[in-house]
Amino acid sequence: MKINSIYSSIPDNISEELIEELVTSKSVRIERIVSEGHASPKNFWYDQPENEWVLVLEGSAGILLEGKNDPVILQKGDYLNIPAHKKHRIKWTEKSRKTIWLAIFYK
Repeated sequence: MKINSIYSSIPDNISEELIEELVTSKSVRIERIVSEGHASPKNFWYDQPENEWVLVLEGSAGILLEGKNDPVILQKGDYLNIPAHKKHRIKWTEKSRKTIWLAIFYK
């Protein structure tokens, strides 16, 4: 077995959000996401068939849930469970440093 670090292999400059699948099975998918000033495109909403549990390991971000006026602010150590088909979008991520997420998708 190989030991890896969630903080390794992150490029200095990322023009697009970096999404890396770490583990996948029939019922679970775990991703590392690295953002730096990234946000969802205007009028785009995620509407996923699975539940999503997200944890911010570094940085911060704002997630807007459908039907809410203000985004949920996640900072280092904060996590949020988003039920399947709960529409949401990334309103913002920090521009001055990288936001590193751990996202677990499950049925």
